[in-house]
Amino acid sequence: MSKKFEGRTALVTGAASGIGRAVSEDLAREGASVVVVDLDREGLEATAAAITAAGAVATPFVADVADPEMVRAAVELAESEYGRLDLAFNNAGITGPSGLLADIDVAGYQRTINVNLNAVFYGMYYEIPAMLRAGGGSIVNTSSILGLVGTPTAVPYVTAKHGVTGMTKAAAVGYAEKGIRINSIHPGYIDTPLIKHIAGVQRSALVSLHPQGRLGTDQEVSRAVIWLLSDEASFANGTQLVVDGGYTAR
Repeated sequence: MSKKFEGRTALVTGAASGIGRAVSEDLAREGASVVVVDLDREGLEATAAAITAAGAVATPFVADVADPEMVRAAVELAESEYGRLDLAFNNAGITGPSGLLADIDVAGYQRTINVNLNAVFYGMYYEIPAMLRAGGGSIVNTSSILGLVGTPTAVPYVTAKHGVTGMTKAAAVGYAEKGIRINSIHPGYIDTPLIKHIAGVQRSALVSLHPQGRLGTDQEVSRAVIWLLSDEASFANGTQLVVDGGYTAR
């Protein structure tokens, strides 16, 4: 049986854990050669090792995606190692500082914008020319439910994720006729290392925000990302795919 991504090359940022790791492993399972990117060397090497142990192909690249030169180098690695770039999942992100707007640390705000928003721009800035050279491609950017709605104590995160939503729409329209599809994924609260530290009453409060009565899993989000990246989603372009257990339906 043929695999969805046989002969294609993918690049995944934030690949050391959580959604990024799940998507990396699923891409490889479906035949893609995957360049996995993260600042966490240990976690990144574990992702690459898991992929290769399963008989698939992965190349780890340690990088801070807030540095455009490191993002450029990651894309160049994909082309030099595998000859092309067909798929990209711009997923790296941080939660950032919390509090009402006037209480937010400026440096924390800037770092959140750099990692969660600017890095998506850098990713597409270098990925798109590579995909044009390959004859087309598919990109998914990680936004959030908070890229669609607001919450008063997560201003930097909300700002960045709304930016990702708008940037994705604009880029999708711009490259639709050039054979590149660009979509965004909007997870609810997912039970990944990013929120593992939240426990007790605070965790119960997060769960209660979802009508399904639980947090999501990285595999549930990964399946949606894989669909968006695949040819099965060939007419999905500039869309916001929400995977949130009903959070935004209220």
